[in-house]
Amino acid sequence: MRAISVAFAFVGMRPIAFVTWHEIVRKRDVALLDALLAEDVVFYSPVVHTPQVGKAITAMYLKAAMHVFCNETFRYVREVVGESDAVLEFETEIDGISINGVDMICWNAEGRITEFKVMVRPLKAINLIHESMGRMLGPK
Repeated sequence: MRAISVAFAFVGMRPIAFVTWHEIVRKRDVALLDALLAEDVVFYSPVVHTPQVGKAITAMYLKAAMHVFCNETFRYVREVVGESDAVLEFETEIDGISINGVDMICWNAEGRITEFKVMVRPLKAINLIHESMGRMLGPK
């Protein structure tokens, strides 16, 4: 069996997609999403049962999520980072409800996100997020 070598883009010891995602969250700068997302990126929402495919729809969901989740209480509390993927555990509070979740992110050799999956707990938080995101995104 022959090993396949793929080069991945890094900033220091961190993958560029990982570094850029943290910059977007820290600055709340959703304009950087366009350069970060692959054209065929797939987004998995905690409240939509079907995967959302494509850059435009993924950007729409991530921008709405940034508005809903990323308040002054949002913070990543644990990260597991590989060469082409990461799992980032987060905590935040919305309307007095403590929310815990994970962002599971995969990227390609060019440093563009190819898959973004969000999981959230507890059920009360999922219901709140469903309602909040629904108001932002409208009927889909």
